[in-house]
Amino acid sequence: QAELVESGGGSVQAGGSLKLSCAASGYTYPQYCLAWFRQAPGKEREGVAAMRFRGNSADYVDSVKGRFTISQDSAKNTLYLQMNSLKPEDTAMYYCAAVNTWNRCVVTGTPYTAYKYWGQGTQVTVSS
Repeated sequence: QAELVESGGGSVQAGGSLKLSCAASGYTYPQYCLAWFRQAPGKEREGVAAMRFRGNSADYVDSVKGRFTISQDSAKNTLYLQMNSLKPEDTAMYYCAAVNTWNRCVVTGTPYTAYKYWGQGTQVTVSS
């Protein structure tokens, strides 16, 4: 059964780091675009980073460029999000998402509704 399962969330102080993982069974084919989204209370879900399975390039929202890195281990069917220099405004529920498409694999300018498959989320809380 295909599923996306996130882990690695937690509470850290500003300036700290966390690494999120997403076990992406059933979505590990080149036609799948894999992404991280986040949703803070009272705000719309926003894309954070995206990359194609076994792809080499990644797309990031401006607010995380230089701080977050999306990566994957294709042998483990796992997607990662390394988050450094965390800020209180990074506090949100983080979701792993996937969509079957040969279009550009991006989050920039892409509504969350474009992604069809979702994990249950993992909470990240950054205190000042």
